Amino acid sequence: MNEANNMTKYSLRSWVLVLALAPTILVGILLGSYFTINRFYELEETLIDQASNIIEPLAIAAEVGLDSKDFETTKRLITAAQLNKASLVQFIAIFDVNNRVVVTSHHYKNHEVMRYDKPLSSMLRTELEQVGDSMILRSPIFNNSAIKPIDNFDENNQPIEAEVVKLGYISILINKENALLEQHRAAVAAFIIVLIGVQLNLFFTFRLVKNVTQPITEMVRVVAKIREGKLDTRLTGNLIGELDLLKRGINAMAGSLSEYHDEMQQNIDQATSDLRETLEQIEIQNVELDMAKKRALEASRIKSEFLANMSHELRTPLNGVIGFAKQLLKTPLHSSQQDYIRTIERSATNLLSIINDILDFSKLEAGKMVLENMPFSLREVIEETVTMLSSSAREKEIDLVIDVDPRIPEDVTGDAMRFSQVITNLVGNAVKFTDSGSVQLKMQLEEIADGSVHVRTEIIDTGIGIDADKLASLFQAFGQADSSISRRFGGTGLGLVITKRLVNRMGGQIGCNSEPQQGSTFWFSLPLNLSQYPISDSLPIGTLKNKSILLFEPNPLSHHAIERMLTRWGLKVTKATTSKQLEFIVTQSSHLFDYGLFSCKGIAASGNAAELLKVTKPKVNYLMLITNCVESEEVFSQLRPYIDKQLTMPIGEKRLSSSLIDPQSTIEAEALPLPMPFAIPEAKENLTVLAVDDNPANLKLIDTLLNELVTQVHIADNGDAAVQLAKQRSFDLIFMDIQMPGTDGISATKQIRQNSANRNTPIIAVTAHAIAEERERISSSGMNGYLPKPIDETALKNVIHKWKNKPKFTHFDQRTLNWELCLTQANNKPDLALDMLKMLLKSLPESVEHINSALASFDQQGMLTCIHKLHGASCYCGVPTTQQLCQEIESGLKKGIAVEDVEPEILELLDELTKVESAANQVITQLSVDVKDDK
Repeated sequence: MNEANNMTKYSLRSWVLVLALAPTILVGILLGSYFTINRFYELEETLIDQASNIIEPLAIAAEVGLDSKDFETTKRLITAAQLNKASLVQFIAIFDVNNRVVVTSHHYKNHEVMRYDKPLSSMLRTELEQVGDSMILRSPIFNNSAIKPIDNFDENNQPIEAEVVKLGYISILINKENALLEQHRAAVAAFIIVLIGVQLNLFFTFRLVKNVTQPITEMVRVVAKIREGKLDTRLTGNLIGELDLLKRGINAMAGSLSEYHDEMQQNIDQATSDLRETLEQIEIQNVELDMAKKRALEASRIKSEFLANMSHELRTPLNGVIGFAKQLLKTPLHSSQQDYIRTIERSATNLLSIINDILDFSKLEAGKMVLENMPFSLREVIEETVTMLSSSAREKEIDLVIDVDPRIPEDVTGDAMRFSQVITNLVGNAVKFTDSGSVQLKMQLEEIADGSVHVRTEIIDTGIGIDADKLASLFQAFGQADSSISRRFGGTGLGLVITKRLVNRMGGQIGCNSEPQQGSTFWFSLPLNLSQYPISDSLPIGTLKNKSILLFEPNPLSHHAIERMLTRWGLKVTKATTSKQLEFIVTQSSHLFDYGLFSCKGIAASGNAAELLKVTKPKVNYLMLITNCVESEEVFSQLRPYIDKQLTMPIGEKRLSSSLIDPQSTIEAEALPLPMPFAIPEAKENLTVLAVDDNPANLKLIDTLLNELVTQVHIADNGDAAVQLAKQRSFDLIFMDIQMPGTDGISATKQIRQNSANRNTPIIAVTAHAIAEERERISSSGMNGYLPKPIDETALKNVIHKWKNKPKFTHFDQRTLNWELCLTQANNKPDLALDMLKMLLKSLPESVEHINSALASFDQQGMLTCIHKLHGASCYCGVPTTQQLCQEIESGLKKGIAVEDVEPEILELLDELTKVESAANQVITQLSVDVKDDK
């Protein structure tokens, strides 16, 4: 990448010049250098040859004069030779064997350089020595007349060379000026030749640049203009070779682009015009959508108001119908009148159930359904829910079985009411569409991970089944598998769609598998959070270990479920599935059993039920009878003397374990009741109660119910009258209707709280409204509780019992600490609520310290950890303001907001924790004794 960038820094002209000149210059320099150096060597070798041709003859000629000591002749000889070659030979000197100058060609001041500085014996031939710009040649002078012939041989028969006698040597000083001059001339000639070659190369290079690079540069300029949008730009002139083809291609491309641009501009203009029209239409549609949205919001508001009014208007008369039907049943009536009244009550209750389904469906459709997240006991909720449906199963003589996986934890958090509603709908449908056989509720553990448990619940029946092509319509609103079903079994067709949407809202899935005449299996998989606190009361199951029990249950489903529970508790189970097996066990075995658990249906099917129990009773210390059918009083009266306790199907873990751990003979209390002419009145509570309702029927009903439960009842038919009564005297409890003309229940409550003798009196909202917004408005208005219409006598008793001895907290705001909310979050268990409040109070000093430390150092992660922990603890202790502040701070920190940006909320939280600590100490002090008494 860097190389490519470096290449683009230089122009094409520069590249052409460099690539054209560089090879020529380099080759010229190399060739010129080669030939110049070669010329230098040739001149020097020629000079040496010339000098050798002079000195060697002189050495031979000088032998005679030197041998005969005729130095004059020798001088003339060398002088003549020097003068003959004066341009070449600068000085000649002859030395004897003693290295002394004998003869010189002329006087030379520096003749010492001519002397041979090595032994004369080492000079065997002519030798050369370079001295500056001159050259000295030395050649030995031999005495040829002294050479003897070769006649001697060595040991290897090789001739021995004769000794050569040297007379001296001759030295010639050669002048190299001419040779150097010729060398310089050769170098200059080579430089001139290279320079001429470079100039010629430059000439042709510039021609190349002119004919190639300039057109290319022009093409680049034209392309740049075309890119800028000047599509009418064209290349002109005649170009050579492929450049002309490139010019034509660029001109053709520019022409095509111009045509495309014109066409595109026309399309853009057309698209702009169309878009302008579309935008105008969209603007009109936006206005229409805005108007439609406003209409939809208004319709939603009207729908919510309609639901509220529908709930109130329908429940209000039903309250009177159901309430007075129950009151009539308490009066002396003959059997036909009682049957009529029960029919009225059942019809009104069914109508109320239909209304509740419609309201639930409407709330789910509008997204108004609010799910709670409170701890509850899973098995208790299942057993209570299924037990409410057991009467319908007994009437149809259907076996209703509960089978819960023992690995599933007991204490979980979620919306217990909606969970119960899902089970009620599915089990109720299974019972409704099953004429014979069984309905089994089977719950299995899927996984436990990250503080949550995933359970799969299956409701398996042996009913009429569903065709495969009808399964898709099961979970649709107002849809059923067959149109004739609604005529045969009744129902609105909303149960399953409500169930499906509830399961989906809780994060689960639901489905169905079925075959016609083979039964159906409805299943749903649901995640539930694990509770941090124990909800259910723990029983000493360990006391049952190694105890013996005789189990007689012919039905395989019930038999398997009960046997698995008993085995898990450590009991030694002896099983019998037929009356003959049971009779064989009790007659042939001498073993005594601690417990006996028999099925009434199995005993009755034997034909001699009383005789069989009479034989069995001596072998069993504590005999329990499971009644899973509608037995006649005559049959039951025969079995009563031999049984210690009666248990109705379905058998749940809680009820069975408590019966085994604390065996008491309660058969008389649990025997089938005999018809009574009227109910026995209970003792009244010594309380003064105010009841407020604008509907005369409802006011008369609640007055009647309250007069049976408390000593003094005052009534008011409007809010203003209630406020006046509250100013005149104090009450122990006030039941306030919400929707009244003039001063409604909420306004009346505010006035009573502000200026009356009942500022701290518990005020219970009595309303037919069933939507969540109404309940939130009630709880935030200062009311202490909620009693829905139609009024149930048992619920009314519970409210009175709950509030008759409750302390009145007046020293702190209910938003700081709401004991009733804390009690609700603890599944209405005072001891558990108190324990959770104590745990919160104990953790407050440490939490405050960590918050202050994290705030001082602006430690975001530390602050998030502390606030998250405090938020989790505040969810179960009835501290709404603290919970809200923790939620706001935690949400902000998780979004990356700095600690200093949420410092105001943190300081507000610290102030609120101080209030919570003071309020919690007051509540714990006042309630500790009450909780112990309640226990």
